[in-house]
Amino acid sequence: MTGNTIRIRPILLLGMVMCLLAFVRDIHSEVVDRIVAVVNDDIITLSELNEAMRPYEQKILASGYAPDRERQMLFRVREDILNQLIDQKLTDQEIARYKLNVSDNEIDQAIERIKKTNSLTDEGFRAALEREGVTMEAYRQKMKEQLLRANLLNKEVKSKIVITREDVRKYYDEHPDLYKVSQSYVLETILCRPEPSRADISNAVCRNALETLLPLLRSGKPFSETAPTVQQPGLDLRRIELGEYRLDVMAPEIRDAVSRLKQGEYSEVIETDQGFQIFRITEIRNSQGKTLEEATTEIEDKLYREILDARFNKWLQELRKKSVIKIVQ
Repeated sequence: MTGNTIRIRPILLLGMVMCLLAFVRDIHSEVVDRIVAVVNDDIITLSELNEAMRPYEQKILASGYAPDRERQMLFRVREDILNQLIDQKLTDQEIARYKLNVSDNEIDQAIERIKKTNSLTDEGFRAALEREGVTMEAYRQKMKEQLLRANLLNKEVKSKIVITREDVRKYYDEHPDLYKVSQSYVLETILCRPEPSRADISNAVCRNALETLLPLLRSGKPFSETAPTVQQPGLDLRRIELGEYRLDVMAPEIRDAVSRLKQGEYSEVIETDQGFQIFRITEIRNSQGKTLEEATTEIEDKLYREILDARFNKWLQELRKKSVIKIVQ
């Protein structure tokens, strides 16, 4: 030692460096998992979020999106998943507050219903879980959580839903297209327009060709025989099967022409966005419809689901307002 200079032997210096590296490594291991959200007295960790997000992340990364688009999608999915985890924490806290529980027998029954719905034996069911990398114990725990949340939903939302006879009748009357007798038309068309490369051919040429063709078609001669009589270079002339349509979904000019026809009849030549066309009804189909009594159960189920979704979302929003939620960036 000379003056104030301190000399550290190489072996001692190496030991100090190793200790420092170990200290840094210990610190790093402690911050690998961290809190990403606080929900009242509960926390959501980064590992929970990553685990829930993993299947969506893998799908996005395998889809070949451009880097900017990929980052945007991952960010949006992360935000959505985090909100779902917050909602789950809130509902779990309500389950604990009400002291709700489900028995092993209820879990067994729920699993048996799933097997029956999917036509699975016990061996087939366990094999399916194994393919997904899920143990039976983990699956039963997830099933328990689902049943508890269903019980909470029934207590807070479902039991308060009332659908009246007036509600059913109102929906029935407002949706005649779903429940009352209606007609649809199977259509074909004969289209004529200039080919894209033939700007020298006027629209009048197309109209004249169809006007010449129309009386031949109405006399019963098939298109395959009559088309050659008016075909000329530069004309896109063809017959097209359009499929089945209701009048209310047709363009006004087509609806006006078709509504006057009987099955098998040809319309006049009309101009549309596609060119000049002749329409023919090949078949008229009548839907059977349902009476109010026949449709009641279906409408009740539909209204119930709609009201349930709306009430549940409202209940969840109110629960969020009463809770202390902090997202840690």
